[in-house]
Order: sequence, then structure tokens, then C-alpha cells
Amino acid sequence: MSPKKLAVIGALAAFAASSAWAQALPKTHLRVVGSISSLTQYKDYEIPFWTKQLAEKSGGAVTAEIKGFNEMGLKGPEVLRLMGQGVMEIGATVVAYLAADDPANEMIDVAGLLTDVDTARKVTDAVRPVYEKLYREKFGVELLGFGTYPAQVFYCTGEIKGLADIKGKKVRAAGRSQSELVAALGATPVTLAFGEVVPALQNKTVDCAITGTLSGNAAKWHEVTTHLLALPVSWGQIGYAVNAKTWNGWDPKLRTFIDTEIKVLEKQLWDAAANFTQQGYECNAGTDQCKLGVKGKMKIVQPSQADRDLLKKVVTEITLPKWSERCSAACVADFNNTVGKVTGVSVAKK
Repeated sequence: MSPKKLAVIGALAAFAASSAWAQALPKTHLRVVGSISSLTQYKDYEIPFWTKQLAEKSGGAVTAEIKGFNEMGLKGPEVLRLMGQGVMEIGATVVAYLAADDPANEMIDVAGLLTDVDTARKVTDAVRPVYEKLYREKFGVELLGFGTYPAQVFYCTGEIKGLADIKGKKVRAAGRSQSELVAALGATPVTLAFGEVVPALQNKTVDCAITGTLSGNAAKWHEVTTHLLALPVSWGQIGYAVNAKTWNGWDPKLRTFIDTEIKVLEKQLWDAAANFTQQGYECNAGTDQCKLGVKGKMKIVQPSQADRDLLKKVVTEITLPKWSERCSAACVADFNNTVGKVTGVSVAKK
């Protein structure tokens, strides 16, 4: 069969599917609080998904509008609490931002443990049942899915030759796990909202900051920093959820439709993560391979085996044991049964 005929058949199948959904689904308009609006994940994936793809797949039965939580004056940690209170019906936030609400929120991305995207994806899939239960019971929301940002790395305003050079610096970290990693490396962690980082780097309030390779480029961090250490220390998974009462009040067909389609968004975000990570390196360095960002002039510092050994030592001997101290015995058991089985790293409850 020719490619042209296959394309026609595919288009007809998609039309038939959308027509079937349109006949089955109640007319529904969703108001969505998305992730950080300045970043590629939001612009290239969240906006099209909520405002175009849902309408197309449902034959116009399901429509949505979206605003990033930062556009609403929020910093991220409040999103699940406000969702549970019914202030918003559907929302997204970075899971690490929720560490203060419950240390279990850190197990999905213990800083320094997940150094490649495949392992990060496997860990995220493994812990999903833990988070479904936690979010339902603690926040009154139903977890819809997880996406991710590119690899989170160190951006610095001065020369660094490796991970050991972070010692003595002031470093912006997102969430408690990153903060403890920074402290374990002999640096001073500083908590700042994402939008506050560029001026903080400019006025030397911080010397370095951690974020995604392409996320930092989109936010113009390459304009105020000079060196980037290409060693992922975390990922920054994004959790998507809906108010539990809203979810339970939806027609079962609508729940099935949203649950099915959110998996499409998840796959898009995870498939893009590896490419975005590499594009972040290319664009910040200003190479000809930069296609998705703005060309900078940063020095990309390649990690040595000594850097990797230091990171592993800090995680296994300091940050992971510290995390286990503030998490319950059940929480630690959940980690060992999920993250531990994927990574081969377990932790004892003291």
C-alpha cells in the first residue's frame, strides 16, 4: 500500500475516532493552570495539548484554556493545595516544589541519583502508584500524569572545572533535595523562585543556579552565566492533577477521554526530554547544532569520572540518608520497593 493511501486511511481513522468521542462526550470547558509559561515544555506541548489537541480529538466537545502558574502570581508549591481546595480544577507543578508538604515528594527525583533520562522515566513510572495514593489522601486531587523538564544542571557565573568547584559558592536550588545536595558539596543553597534567578545572578546574590539545560536557555540564563557543568543532578518532573471532586463529578466517558489523552502529553514530554537536554547544551554553547533555543557563548564543562564518583558518594552517604531521616518508615519502604529496584540503590530507615 502506498504511503499516500496509508496517510488517507490514518486521517480517516482519526476523524472517525474524534466523531465517536464527540457523540459520547458532554460539552466541557476546562480551565487549566499550566507549568512555567516561559519554558519550551509549556509553549510547545502544554498549550497545543490543552487548547488544540483535546478539541480535535473530541470533535469540539472538550475545550480548554490555560495559563502558567507563574502568570497567576504563584510560585508553584501552592498549586496542589489550591487545587484540593477547589480554587482551580486542573493544574501542573514541579513535584520537587512540594517537598515541604511531604518528604515523599522527593523520592521521584532525589538530587544526584538519576543521571540519565531513561532511568528517570523508569523511576517515575515505578513511583506513580505511591503518588496517586499520596495526592488523593493528602491534597484531595487525582494524579493525571507526569512530564519532565530537560536534565537539571549547574549554571555558574565564574569558571568551574568540575563538580568539586561548586564548594564555597552560593547556589540557587529548587526544592529540599537539591538544597541538601548543594550543601553536601560544600556550597550554600539559596531558595529563589524561577523568575527571580536572572537578577540574582546579575547582582551576585548567587554564583550558580540549577535548572534544565534548555529551560535555562529559554529564560536567558546564558546571558548572565559563563559555565555549565554537563552532569545531570535531577530532572524536575511535572505533575498534572485535577481536583478530586471535579474528577468524580465528571461523566465516566470524560474521565476516560482525559486519562487516555494525558498519556499522549506524557509521551510527548518524555520523548522530548533527551533532545531538549542536548539542545540545551548546543544552544548555550552557541554551536551550529542549536535548533530550539538561542545561541549563547557558554563553556560546557564535560564531567569527569571523578565528578561522577563524587556525585555518587554524596548521594549515597549524605543526601539519601538525610532524606530517609525525615520520611516515615512506610515512605522509605516505598522508595526501596520502587526507586530502589530501578536504580539498585536502597536506603535504611534510622
